[in-house]
Amino acid sequence: MTMEKGKRHVSLKDLAKEIGVSISTVSRALNNHPDISPEVTLKIQKLAAEMNYTPNPLAMGLLKQATRMIGVIVPDLVTHFYSSIISGIEQIAEEKGYYILIASSNETLQKEIKAIENLMKTRVEGLIVCLSQETQSYEHFDRLIKNSIPLVFFDRVCRTDEVPSVVVDNVDAAQKITKHFYKNGFRRIAYIAGPDHLNISQERTRGYLSGLKSCGLDFYPELLEKCNLSTKDAIKATGRLLNLPKPPDAIFGINDTVAFAAMKEIKSRGLRIPEDIALVGFTDEFHSTVVDPALTSITHPTFEIGQEAARLFFNRIENPEANPVQVILNTKLVVRKSSVKFYLSH
Repeated sequence: MTMEKGKRHVSLKDLAKEIGVSISTVSRALNNHPDISPEVTLKIQKLAAEMNYTPNPLAMGLLKQATRMIGVIVPDLVTHFYSSIISGIEQIAEEKGYYILIASSNETLQKEIKAIENLMKTRVEGLIVCLSQETQSYEHFDRLIKNSIPLVFFDRVCRTDEVPSVVVDNVDAAQKITKHFYKNGFRRIAYIAGPDHLNISQERTRGYLSGLKSCGLDFYPELLEKCNLSTKDAIKATGRLLNLPKPPDAIFGINDTVAFAAMKEIKSRGLRIPEDIALVGFTDEFHSTVVDPALTSITHPTFEIGQEAARLFFNRIENPEANPVQVILNTKLVVRKSSVKFYLSH
């Protein structure tokens, strides 16, 4: 045996060279093809076992022009929100005999574009993507759409008339928060939104405004703040709200990261939550339950979002000409101490 075991992945070429036959003969022997004699088949299979040969799914896929791999791009790999969605995608992919390759945009357009390039070079069959917060132009998806490469968006989406997508009912969720504040006696309700171009920011702002209206509350433009979703910027946005001549008595953030930043700024000023200012987050990260006070938040069906995104992906493979659909899932408001002055634990 001329090759050291464990030196690198053993290929069909290595086996063919060791025995002195063609690569196609080795491949057919490993698949018990009737054209290959039982003696040669046994010899090749025995050698494959000795050399610890395992099939390379990428190489096999390229031979069949189907790698059975899906590229998944998320804004970050740290939060439970995205890891849970990835788990949902992976479950459906495994059922279909597919693998997933994961990349992070780190919330930048440049890395999102690079991730698409790198994943396509590995011959993934298509992509499931959540846009970065920087993404305002979508030309980097045009080639995929033009070439009918399966593409699905989730949470932060675009081109919904051309690309299937999975979202939650953000308008309804923001309405739930606003009405919850009102029910608990809060009247100057502020909202820290994200960048204007993000669909989640637009939709949650609509829900906030319609929630105020349904509660009979006036909208004060100074109570609608914006940030770039970073902790640093969210702290500044909270500071601007607290510095108002008439500051809010309740704040909700576009996501939990923003809400945690608001909590930090509120506490740094010696204010109490919820006695002085109530607080609600969005996405219900694990930390919501361990901060003090525990954070009321909107919880997403994250695992289900992943499952639905994967199902849409496979629908795209099976029915490439079908009109794109958008799946809208419901959220739930999980009430904790941060938004209720007289909280009763159950």
